[in-house]
Amino acid sequence: MSNFDFLLVAPLGSILALLFAGFLAMAVLKRDRGNEKMREIADAVKEGARAYLKRQYSVVSLFFIIVFSILLWLSLKGYLVIFVPFAFLTGGFFSGLAGYIGMSMATSSSDRTANAACKSLNSALRVAFSAGAIMGFVVVGLGLLDLSIWYYLLNWYYSTHPLPQGMDKVAAITSTMLCFGMGASSQALFARGGGGIFTKAADVGADLVGKIELGIPEDDPRNPAVIADNVGDNVGDVSGMGADLYESYVGSIVATMALAVSAGLGIKGVTIPMVMASVGVISSILGTFFVRAEEKAEQGVLLKALRKGIFFSALIIALFSYFVIKIVLGKEFMGAYWAILSGLLAGIFLGLSTEFFTSDKYPPTRFVSKSSLTGPATVIIGGLSVGMLSTTLPVIIVAVAILVSFYFAGGLHNFNLGLYGIGISAVGMLSTLGITLASDAYGPIADNAGGNAQMSGLGEGVRKRTDALDALGNTTAATGKGFAIGSAALTALALIAAYKEKIELLGKTLDMNFMNPKLISGLFIGGMLPFLFSSLTMGAVGRAASKVVEEVRRQFREIKGLLEGKTKADYARCVWIVTKGAQKEMVLPSLLAIVSPILLGIFMGLEAEVGLLAGALVSGFILAIMMANTGGAWDNAKKYIEAGNLGGKGSSAHKASVVGDTVGDPFKDTAGPSLNILIKLMSMVSIVFASFIISHTLFK
Repeated sequence: MSNFDFLLVAPLGSILALLFAGFLAMAVLKRDRGNEKMREIADAVKEGARAYLKRQYSVVSLFFIIVFSILLWLSLKGYLVIFVPFAFLTGGFFSGLAGYIGMSMATSSSDRTANAACKSLNSALRVAFSAGAIMGFVVVGLGLLDLSIWYYLLNWYYSTHPLPQGMDKVAAITSTMLCFGMGASSQALFARGGGGIFTKAADVGADLVGKIELGIPEDDPRNPAVIADNVGDNVGDVSGMGADLYESYVGSIVATMALAVSAGLGIKGVTIPMVMASVGVISSILGTFFVRAEEKAEQGVLLKALRKGIFFSALIIALFSYFVIKIVLGKEFMGAYWAILSGLLAGIFLGLSTEFFTSDKYPPTRFVSKSSLTGPATVIIGGLSVGMLSTTLPVIIVAVAILVSFYFAGGLHNFNLGLYGIGISAVGMLSTLGITLASDAYGPIADNAGGNAQMSGLGEGVRKRTDALDALGNTTAATGKGFAIGSAALTALALIAAYKEKIELLGKTLDMNFMNPKLISGLFIGGMLPFLFSSLTMGAVGRAASKVVEEVRRQFREIKGLLEGKTKADYARCVWIVTKGAQKEMVLPSLLAIVSPILLGIFMGLEAEVGLLAGALVSGFILAIMMANTGGAWDNAKKYIEAGNLGGKGSSAHKASVVGDTVGDPFKDTAGPSLNILIKLMSMVSIVFASFIISHTLFK
């Protein structure tokens, strides 16, 4: 079979993924939605989520129109090929579409999951997991579809039209394809950052008044912010996470395709990441059928069920990728197989490391729980200690994966071949994305199901099952964030390597001497940017949450009979407050990600820009891990107490743990996960604007 035939596997894989997502959607939608009260609550959440996304897409559309106009002007001036502005649009469109479909299915599944929990734990798990899997397969399906369309379009165009100066056809194709990742990254930043501000502002506002001031349960229908909280779970952790991993997925593939050219692998090297993505689709589909649980409401049983599916998928990929490398690249390049394997194993180990530091089954989170016995201050100290410690293993895992993939791929003899190894390692890690993202998106669906059960007044047995699903959801969400952060690190490194190749392709050389003052200055500025970005997003959560707190207090104060449950809260008002605040607050962080690499390249030179990207990658990677795991540990420490330990709900330890969880919310769901996108978006911007920066830099 020819290499061209192998490339056909990519569009076939995309169609298979989308068909399977459609099959799962039909199966989920056939499920019974439960009683009228359950439907009413789910419809309110769905309406709020759609209202938020409508406003988000209106803001993002304006942003995309402005950037498209700038890119089109640069294309007409000769700095970019004419396809770049349109590639930017399609990257953003497919990313947004994946998030919208995933969010729609998630909001349509909470009542169905709660109703399935009335029957059995396994039934509820299957509904929630299937709904999450739709998000996973839509992301990989649309990602592969976008890649396939652009590859075949550019292949046709450059077969019949003149090539850009100094490039062969494969180089021209991959160089152009690198640019549509910028659109995906831009959309992801708004989806992840804006969704994170929305969900955590609502969550913090609901908890501060409901749990701490009034002592009412979580998801209590009397709380005016409860619907906004449930909406936030979907727009932040489903739509936002989907957009985040979509751009990691396509970013790793296009970066590896570009690195294949500089490594001298040509069309063969370009073929590998596309085929690997399709192998991942098939293995993920097979893995979903292994996710089943016994009727035991224990987190360990449920976690084992999810792991079974992920591990099976990884095993299938490990087996098939050996034959893919052998057939396409040949025996002399079998080192690329070990690079794929290193990324695959690194993804699994990152998930296990995150689980250890955030699950209440293990000592770190239980240590945070016990620290609540002496008040909120020790909870904060304990959580930060655990979060900082949790960075050790992921950094070592990623460092080992980088070294293994670089040297086994042949980096000792051919530096560019080693860089290709790092890129294919990122592809290997993300090859299980279909089922990994299913496990992640499952979390907020289970959380919403628990809220639906609470507000609908379902029986104690049902609530016990949904609580078990919810507790597991916290762990799977945390492991999903660890996976996203690790894949972002490898993808960003591959993109930086692709940027270096782009600069050299444009006829410039980079002085990468570590003592180059421009490089060091860039490293310092790049290391600072994730902290500045986190400050802006966390500050946004604080401001929006304050408005929610004031509104919730006002309603309890002014609406007679609300606290007694005799009248209904004005849920829409809280949804409107956080919807407005989330999009307004994302403008400055988004501009920071796009403008900073361009300005630094112009005013301080290309070496400073490389330093910026490297510094942001290192500090952003470590800070993101610390924030995600700290927030996860605080959250599950609270859940551990709520399960009846250390005094249970309503105790002083519980109130202290709620404070920790409230502080951790913007850590794990706003600033932390948004850093993944920041480090990749800056690299994408640098690649797209490379020609313009070279022409206008003050340091020739």
